[in-house]
Amino acid sequence: MTVSALLPFAIGYLLGAIPFGLILTALAGKGDIRAIGSGNIGATNVLRTGSKGLAAATLILDVLKGAAAVLVAQRYFPGYEIAAAAGALVGHLYSMWLRFQGGKGVATLLGILIPLLPLAAIVYAVVWLGLLVTLRISSVAGMSAAVSAPIVALVTGRMDLVPALAVFALLVIYKHRENIARLRNGTEPRVGRSRA
Repeated sequence: MTVSALLPFAIGYLLGAIPFGLILTALAGKGDIRAIGSGNIGATNVLRTGSKGLAAATLILDVLKGAAAVLVAQRYFPGYEIAAAAGALVGHLYSMWLRFQGGKGVATLLGILIPLLPLAAIVYAVVWLGLLVTLRISSVAGMSAAVSAPIVALVTGRMDLVPALAVFALLVIYKHRENIARLRNGTEPRVGRSRA
């Protein structure tokens, strides 16, 4: 990473590192989200608190922080949007406020795509929501959506974005490694069911 890319990366990281799921559930008196369900700070686990409103707010804010990082780079650091996007995703996955733990990056990656490659964002959302509604397995929907991003970039000729989006997709999949193990064992919970 060049010196010029460090500042947009750092700004992206600080935005991405904001743990909205943890903050919102704490403010709502729901306790520490990390002690509920999967322990994840994302919207799916926030839904396990029983509050659809909190889950929706978490989803929206996690999307917005990814979009904000890229928009700031487009405005003030043109040419370094990927650095800002990488910072936002890494910040969400490995937040310094959570001892470098974090979420799984699905909503934040969607936010990154909205200003970076809008068509990929549309496909991403369709894949994510479509699989979520049909299969009701959040991990499968999220990982499939992440994989769609570099594919759309490749198909549309945005070769400049393919390597970064491929790495982003791999990071999202890596953060789902426990989910993958449960999928293999047939124990992955479905959305709408409480998790022991």
